[in-house]
Amino acid sequence: MNKIVKEDKIKDIKITLVFGDITIEKVDAIVNAANSHLQHGGGVAGIISRKGGSLIQEESNQYLSKYGSVETGDVAVTSGGYLNCEYIIHTVGPIWHGGSSNEEKLLYKAVFNSLKKAEEMQLTSIALPAISAGIYGYPIEKAVVVYKKAVFDFIESKPSFLKDIRFIIYNENHLGYFEKEFSE
Repeated sequence: MNKIVKEDKIKDIKITLVFGDITIEKVDAIVNAANSHLQHGGGVAGIISRKGGSLIQEESNQYLSKYGSVETGDVAVTSGGYLNCEYIIHTVGPIWHGGSSNEEKLLYKAVFNSLKKAEEMQLTSIALPAISAGIYGYPIEKAVVVYKKAVFDFIESKPSFLKDIRFIIYNENHLGYFEKEFSE
């Protein structure tokens, strides 16, 4: 069972930090931290694909056939399969190379574009994982600063549909960094 850790409201948009499993969140869309070829074998992507069923990978393969690979910072959309969401917004976060390869800009773009896609689809709720902070090695203390900036900039863009943004944190070590950053 997921546990709400912190909840705030900014300009009529609820921002929630949740400790738990993104695959059980009841939202319009969850964000998947994907690779550019949408092969969902490891990390958050692997968990989402296993729990959501083979349809997610099948739709990802169809997307690849039609549009090609997804660039870092960009998004692709599939159904939610057997999950509690209607859609999965797959975004490709950057692999950490020490901070000298535009990682901050690319991570910002991945988060912002996920929110923007949800807004374009007229969705009201979305759940995001700690994009790039797992197997891609992005230091969590740096990543949470980027997540917050992307969310606040998105809110400043005056979305009219998206009203519920959740970060789902499954790593206890990451939780403190989220709490600290989103309390400032």
